[in-house]
Amino acid sequence: MMVAGLTAAALATVGHLGHRAAVTVPAELRPPAPGTAAALHHTLREGNHPAALPARSGTGERVVYALGADRVWLVEESGTVRRSFGVSPSTVDPAPGAYRVTSRSRTATGSDGVPIEHVVLFASVEGTAIGFSAAVDGSAPRLDPEERTGGIRQAREDGAAMWGFATLGRKVVVVR
Repeated sequence: MMVAGLTAAALATVGHLGHRAAVTVPAELRPPAPGTAAALHHTLREGNHPAALPARSGTGERVVYALGADRVWLVEESGTVRRSFGVSPSTVDPAPGAYRVTSRSRTATGSDGVPIEHVVLFASVEGTAIGFSAAVDGSAPRLDPEERTGGIRQAREDGAAMWGFATLGRKVVVVR
């Protein structure tokens, strides 16, 4: 009985000291309240979220494309993620590294015959142009592994955001 009393007293003391320590932490060092925009930004910045900007993805204003995650980030000069979204990959991937936007077309026809818009090209692999685009009908490509395609498809609203951000010469960083 005495051991139980001592254990309860010790736990109460530790709990009280932990509470006092928590309330005396300066506000700027406390994690943001769950469910707030600040909490989401903190989660993304700390890499604790599947959509977090990959580490070692460069600096400055850039487009980041993660091959393994099939995800794109539009990153401002400050390092703040303006927008992030999933994409449908092509059958030909560019090698990881830094590229620049070399060409843009408002409309075109994809290699699958589907009308596309907001075409932003940044690389070429053995004659296959690599770039981002959106299908006008909103469809994802039907990939044939035997066919060499370089179109990385995005939703139309994401394509419009990419078009506004990825101007000629904009850096594109490809990571695994």
